Amino acid sequence: MSLDWRYDEAIANPAKPFCIACDCRAIARNNNFDFLATRYHNPINNLIQPNHLIQPNHYLCPVTGKQRYFIELSYDGTNYHGWQIQKNAVSVQAILNEKLSTILRQPIETLGCGRTDTGVHAREFFAHFDVGRESIAESPKSGDSEEESGIETTTDHRPSTMDPMDCIRSINAILPKDIAVKRIFPVAADAHARFDATLRTYEYHIHFNKDPFKNGYSWELRDEPDIELMNKAAAIVMEHTDFSCFSKSNTQVKTNICKITKAEWTVTDSGIVFTISADRFLRNMVRAIVGTLLMAGKKEIAPEAVRAIIESKNRSNAGMSVPACGLYLTEVLY
Repeated sequence: MSLDWRYDEAIANPAKPFCIACDCRAIARNNNFDFLATRYHNPINNLIQPNHLIQPNHYLCPVTGKQRYFIELSYDGTNYHGWQIQKNAVSVQAILNEKLSTILRQPIETLGCGRTDTGVHAREFFAHFDVGRESIAESPKSGDSEEESGIETTTDHRPSTMDPMDCIRSINAILPKDIAVKRIFPVAADAHARFDATLRTYEYHIHFNKDPFKNGYSWELRDEPDIELMNKAAAIVMEHTDFSCFSKSNTQVKTNICKITKAEWTVTDSGIVFTISADRFLRNMVRAIVGTLLMAGKKEIAPEAVRAIIESKNRSNAGMSVPACGLYLTEVLY
């Protein structure tokens, strides 16, 4: 989401201030474009994004009349057929859309930062949705004056006044107990939960002793694998970028290229955890990687054999897809 060219155009044409979210013309109190030069404070990761330039206040797009919001949630995936809406199956996205539509009294469609498979959990998940004016007050927030904002509001450009905290309380009250909304906050009109994400992190949990409280939340193995061998194999995985051998077939993705920045096994009090971070993941990729690394840990293959498996680009050469119950999406960065 590079908006630098819009800022350059604003500087080149100071007599034509405009809303950089959708390129529509807006009225500014002055023409020095200080508000356009304001660095965007990213509320997701509490970071400053120097290339993302937006107005200090989030304004309704006069073209669509809607305000875009990000929503952060977590969910237990046991009872759901993944995040994405499916025919004849219950998904997290379908439930969230339904409850948001009820609270906001208009049809709401969310778009997630990715898709989790059936039974996969998410400790941190982001989606975005657009809210029409019928759910957003038409007057500025109390205490916000034109002098404070430095921007002359017009009929077409009014700050969003939907109270996110009220919305969070209301939607959590009607959501199932296995889905929880953590935050809702306004973003620029072209902010995208999926395409603007730069890093995603998954964890896979394994335990070795029977524990009724881990059923559905960790995979039980009888024999402990060699974690040193698995970490050697994981280091080889990080040397590559084409992970066709770990992807489901017929996924309709344009590329199987992913940049992995972390792949590591660690020992915990109750078992072992595999942590993997990348800019993107293919369908079934993490579970297939775990299954392949376990082959090395069980000494069924040498760690170096993982290189040949990846270079073959053949899913049948890789390990099994481990059960979904141990997999968690734990972090999404923007």
